[in-house]
Amino acid sequence: MLAHPSVRRVTEALAGAGVEAPIVVLDGAARTAPAAAAYLGIDVGQIANSLVFAGIPAGATDDQAPVPVLVLTSGAHRVDPQVTAAALGLRALGRADADFVREHTGFAIGGVAPVGHVRPVLTAVDRHLEQYAAVWAAGGHPRTVFETSFAELVQLTSGRPITVC
Repeated sequence: MLAHPSVRRVTEALAGAGVEAPIVVLDGAARTAPAAAAYLGIDVGQIANSLVFAGIPAGATDDQAPVPVLVLTSGAHRVDPQVTAAALGLRALGRADADFVREHTGFAIGGVAPVGHVRPVLTAVDRHLEQYAAVWAAGGHPRTVFETSFAELVQLTSGRPITVC
């Protein structure tokens, strides 16, 4: 699992940023935020879910392609697309299909990491994560995670701390 190309990309991105965060392989049953939290023995709010949306920029024309938007949100709640779009200065956020996610991040849905993308992605980090000393983010595969902090996530991703719900 740790040799998987997507996991290696995350490991290399973390190392390149000077972050020493070992990738943890989860039990096969830990495929949801509550299950991952239970496996790690943490609060579900400490799971930084990675959700990719198709963002429509303010002032975009009807034929303009959507831009990828990564929202790193607490596993304790859902993203409100209208609130999040407004906080990022976008007209709207829509669902991103699996092809869009892979094309813009290089990851499969369920394993999108906050780092190691194949191209730059506008990133928002849920302020709810700030209350925790440690948060856990995807490690490039649906069964991998790594420990980090809110501040480190913001720094690693050049993310914008916002309220997402």
